[in-house]
Amino acid sequence: MSQVPDGFHRVRGYIRRNPKPGSAKRMSGWMMAGLLAGVWLWGQVFGFSESTATTPPADPKPTASAAADR
Repeated sequence: MSQVPDGFHRVRGYIRRNPKPGSAKRMSGWMMAGLLAGVWLWGQVFGFSESTATTPPADPKPTASAAADR
């Protein structure tokens, strides 16, 4: 059996590198692309500019030329 160098260990007959301490998994490029596509689709379906509610215009008031029935 061959000697395993420092920083490596043997797994099922293969030599693998030891995990680095405290290294957090980073987002892959595909994960970033998926998140951006999700935000884009959200904007297409629900719209970003329509997030504030608009009030409908008030009923039109009669003008001065309208006949007044009394």
